Amino acid sequence: SSKATVSVLYWLNMTTALRKNRKKRGHVSAGHGRVGKHRKHPSGRGNAGGQHHHRIWFDKYHPGYFGKVGMRHFHFKRNPVHKPTCNVSQLTNMIPEADAASTKVPVVDLTNKGVFKLLGKGFVSRPIIVKARFISRIAEKKLKEAGGACVVSA
Repeated sequence: SSKATVSVLYWLNMTTALRKNRKKRGHVSAGHGRVGKHRKHPSGRGNAGGQHHHRIWFDKYHPGYFGKVGMRHFHFKRNPVHKPTCNVSQLTNMIPEADAASTKVPVVDLTNKGVFKLLGKGFVSRPIIVKARFISRIAEKKLKEAGGACVVSA
């Protein structure tokens, strides 16, 4: 694309003496033919005629360009539910450093860490009390098997 940019810049800054039009001086229709003539926009501007005289081109290169598909969804929101997740395997890294060394069961508040849902991938090596807004069935099972507990908080 840089090569194209250079050639465009050259064309914009080209001297008049080098333009093709100089050689065409004196030749009546300047290479555009006497019969067909060089008219301004003979087939319309832009996408004109997509369903009329340019239909074959549109159907060939842009199938499905015209018409509708599916149902309308008013006020469609791309991300209506904000629910960051983490897995059971990541819990040991989230234990506060003060609680990590002690023998008492640590409490990990996921909501404070910006995580709303706990999922069940991985395994738990020690009992942990987890506070979260949402906890999956498998994650709850794994925590209870390890001797921990789940607290669902709003």
